[in-house]
Amino acid sequence: MSAWVLPDHIADVLPSEARHIEELRRDLLDTARSYGYELVMPPLLEHLESLLTGAGEALDLQTFKLVDQLSGRMMGLRADCTPQVARIDAHLLNRAGVTRLCYCGPVLHTRSGAPHATREPLQFGAEIYGHAGLEADIEILTLAFDCLKAAQVQFPSIDLADARLVKALLADVPLNASQLAALHAALAVKDSAELNVLARDLPDPVRQGLLALVQLYGDERVLAEAEKALPPLPAVREALLGLKQLAQHLPSASVTFDLADLRGYAYYTGARFAIYAPGASDALVRGGRYDAVGAVFGRNRPAAGFSLDLKALVAVVAPRALQAAIRAPWRDDASLNATIVALRARGEIVVCVLPGHESEVDEFHCDRELIEAAGQWVVKAMN
Repeated sequence: MSAWVLPDHIADVLPSEARHIEELRRDLLDTARSYGYELVMPPLLEHLESLLTGAGEALDLQTFKLVDQLSGRMMGLRADCTPQVARIDAHLLNRAGVTRLCYCGPVLHTRSGAPHATREPLQFGAEIYGHAGLEADIEILTLAFDCLKAAQVQFPSIDLADARLVKALLADVPLNASQLAALHAALAVKDSAELNVLARDLPDPVRQGLLALVQLYGDERVLAEAEKALPPLPAVREALLGLKQLAQHLPSASVTFDLADLRGYAYYTGARFAIYAPGASDALVRGGRYDAVGAVFGRNRPAAGFSLDLKALVAVVAPRALQAAIRAPWRDDASLNATIVALRARGEIVVCVLPGHESEVDEFHCDRELIEAAGQWVVKAMN
């Protein structure tokens, strides 16, 4: 095996794709800033106990671990930025009111999340802390769609769910960890037969409610069906009303509901969403409400947010046109060099052709050239 063969699901990003990713990164950060979100840059690695405290088994298994040569302590390479941003909100900023933060940086996974997915996503995300009302959920959802609009994603669709539904149904039922895991697994794959067996000893309203969840997926009619099929618990009514209000703020998107969807069950505390687009094998964006995210850092306050992988995003949007560039000769000429400096200061791309390479083609689209005319360097259209 060649020494320079990269590990599985790790790849170099070459100029055209890198340029596109960088343009998307700037557009998404600018979009978040237009909403008032402040950029933070958490470190790529931290002490393991800080990085994984309260993160759960799934994130632990996805985290690369190493020994710090300075301290001898175990460290981890982050697999998700959200816990780090929660730590920043809780410990470093510690603001009393609403805090809006965004970030963009690489994360590393021990295993890829899909057959052809990278183990080194470039994660972009936005988080809002300090507001428990539905207004924060709506803002996060609107920002997510505006980010996809800025990325020129065509025909996005969204799937909505709410973690409170299952939690409300099982709130007063004594279950051990293995029983709860088995119920969650059956709900996740919509296995009514297995669910019926697992729930046979549960109170009848709980059992009927769990079995109903398996069938509650589809368009907005699902919410009306859920109001009839699920027990009239306050948390159930609140969750269904919240989902209805979220959907009303997405008039131009295709909206579906899957009330048995338990992805991120241990993480989310309220509404959660997944946004899809044609050409994507999985959700481009995942997010929702996760009020308990800062509890392990001693500050349990409301939180909502979303994240996406820019490398996955760039794979489903059309390539952008290259910015037109100016071709210039290379000479030790003060007037020429001054002209090039002035053009670059105005935002132009000026590519100097080194001697002997005049016939080569590079990444940039040069539609103009610098030529000398009557003792002056001027820009002319290329034939």
